[in-house]
Amino acid sequence: MKQAVLYICHGSRVKKACEEAVAFLSRCQKHVEAEIQEVCFLELASPSIEEGFSSCVQQGATHIAVVPLLLLTAVHAKYDIPLELEKVSQQHPGVQVTYGKPIGVHEKMAESVVERVLEQNEGYPDSSMIVLIGRGSSDPDVVKDLESIGELVKKRSRIEDVRICYLVAAEPKFEDMLAELTLLKNRPIFLIPYLLFTGVLMKKIESQVQLAQEENNNIRLCRYLGYDLKVEEVFIERVLEAMRNTDLSYTFNGQYKAIE
Repeated sequence: MKQAVLYICHGSRVKKACEEAVAFLSRCQKHVEAEIQEVCFLELASPSIEEGFSSCVQQGATHIAVVPLLLLTAVHAKYDIPLELEKVSQQHPGVQVTYGKPIGVHEKMAESVVERVLEQNEGYPDSSMIVLIGRGSSDPDVVKDLESIGELVKKRSRIEDVRICYLVAAEPKFEDMLAELTLLKNRPIFLIPYLLFTGVLMKKIESQVQLAQEENNNIRLCRYLGYDLKVEEVFIERVLEAMRNTDLSYTFNGQYKAIE
């Protein structure tokens, strides 16, 4: 058996975003014992999933653990990536494929959020508010998962007022939330972009928050989630799950198997 790991990044037109993803995966690879480790992108960058998969096979891989570098379970993880995997795995029927989970709901992700707040201020009063800014999706699982993370943040931070908003395709919308926050003049408000990488969405957040801060200087924009140590630890956990394939629960058979 020759084990490979194929890491799938989302991809971006913003070069820095792709560079951040590759640098993060380079760190993770040092903690993963696999003879072959390749990085590819779902869209907007290269190599493609097909190219990454073929590279693993050309290097002699008999088992490939495919792990998406995604924060939450949504359309990309459920449908887009499995569709591409089905196409390429049919071309290499002798290769066993396992399919890992996105990062998802995890206590360490809540810890990472609290660390973003503490970067702004060594302490925060009980009257503070934390707002998670998610990308958003029409998939209800995304909303459910981010709400679960919000509950973990509430417990970890001991801040009772933890709210969630979305940039696209879900409610409440970021713009509406921001308009409401500008009216809350007497409490610290910490906005955390729940995003892995910089890019167009992050620039949108920055420009709109800057305008809101002219109305309310208690609004503080924290660093986007990024690829910090806590995120790294959770992602490595997901990689090892897919490689070990306990109870064959990660075996890919052309259907959505890893997350149900």
